[in-house]
Amino acid sequence: MKDEHELELLIASRFPIIAIETYEEQRAIELLTRCASRRKLPVFTWSLTSGWKAAHMQLPLATTQDPAAALRHVSQVRQPGVWALLDFHPFLNDPLHVRLMKEIAVDYDRVPRTLVLMSHRAVVPPELDKLVVRFALSLPDEGGIQQIVKEEVQGWQTRNAPRQVQGHRDAYAALLRHLRGLTEPDVRRLVRQAIEYDGMIDFADVPRLIAQKHEILSRDSSLSFELDTGRFADVAGLAALKQWLDRRRAPFLDDVGAQGLDVPKGIMLLGVQGCGKSLAAKAVAGTWGIPLMRLDFGALFNKFLGETERNLREALKAAESMAPCVLWIDEIEKGLTGNGNNDNGESRRVLGTLLTWMAERASRVFIVATSNDIEALPPELIRKGRLDEIFFVDLPDAATREEIFRIHLRKRGQDAERFDLQRLTALADGFSGAEIEQAIICSLYEAHAQGRASDADLVAAEIVRTHPLSVVMAERIEALRAWAAERTVKAD
Repeated sequence: MKDEHELELLIASRFPIIAIETYEEQRAIELLTRCASRRKLPVFTWSLTSGWKAAHMQLPLATTQDPAAALRHVSQVRQPGVWALLDFHPFLNDPLHVRLMKEIAVDYDRVPRTLVLMSHRAVVPPELDKLVVRFALSLPDEGGIQQIVKEEVQGWQTRNAPRQVQGHRDAYAALLRHLRGLTEPDVRRLVRQAIEYDGMIDFADVPRLIAQKHEILSRDSSLSFELDTGRFADVAGLAALKQWLDRRRAPFLDDVGAQGLDVPKGIMLLGVQGCGKSLAAKAVAGTWGIPLMRLDFGALFNKFLGETERNLREALKAAESMAPCVLWIDEIEKGLTGNGNNDNGESRRVLGTLLTWMAERASRVFIVATSNDIEALPPELIRKGRLDEIFFVDLPDAATREEIFRIHLRKRGQDAERFDLQRLTALADGFSGAEIEQAIICSLYEAHAQGRASDADLVAAEIVRTHPLSVVMAERIEALRAWAAERTVKAD
């Protein structure tokens, strides 16, 4: 009803061109027809295959398949009406078509003919921009989703009588929660898939639904769904960060007893490369038991003007549809610093889009941004209020290095007690977690080549051969640590 009211209001307000960006063409046509009929206006639809025809009628108007001929036909009709152009976006590059549309629009005061651009992508040329108003179909709310589930359950039971759909109350609640943010057809398909699988709605349906939902939302998106989310038990050190996140888990997930507290917004992880920032980002999602979405700035940027900001808006919208979730923005400085003055201000526009979303979002999307060079980031992004805290992930101390050795040896089926961990920990002073892991991996290759079991001597030999980043780039790392000392919270 909300959609009908808003669209009818746009028609009644006499906007000459309405742009509807949607994949739900049939639903949009039916909505448009209902709104126009209440205003006693005829509705016509145009497609390249059939030309103009009255809505819900099979007989098209002859010789109107050509876009220019179709627009000339509208300009010659001297009576009010609504004319919907389906998938017309490829033809908006032609100056003739743009001019014809403009003439129809500016003649609206004499003959109120409403043009509707309906497509999966409503790209409007600058000449028409001031004449166009945009309208978006809303997504089903919780009540709408419940109605869809009810209809699909009844349909299945009718087809499979006398069998009844079995279900678990908590699984049903989880299903409803994860169906939010999808279009009506997608909701129907996923509900139908869950029921058809085994005639039940249970917790086994939830992982399949989440995977399918992500596939739907990430088509042509710069978001990726990270399935490999660990637990903080698998992350050495970072005690202060772990405690901080543990205290904010319940408020973020809106658990009973934590209501009324502000929803945590996110954190920035600054630190030396290879010290566990990415692993920590994954572990946040794994520990909280929510999906992890990774924003790829490399896939975000587009050579066409305005498309990068559009890609970012679509990615953020997809992340909101997966809420509650963690949005991981890896090496964020690479996406927001651009190429100086050579990107035509694109990086600044991307920053503006991101800042606006961060300030206005109401969804439970927890941002984990990682950075190796925070001085390259604009100050308006990292001020308090945008994110909750900036944590510095330093090179591991002796206790953390020993824990890292234990984790990676155990991960590869090695008995850590066979290794002289105190000796290895001392030798690996100045090594990052990634460098310690690589030393263990190389020792296993060497042990395999020699036909023997790996031991502390082989690992020590790999450590001695390695020049860690803290030595190779000593000046830069010391400068980073000095900068962070008074400006960030230590993660460990």
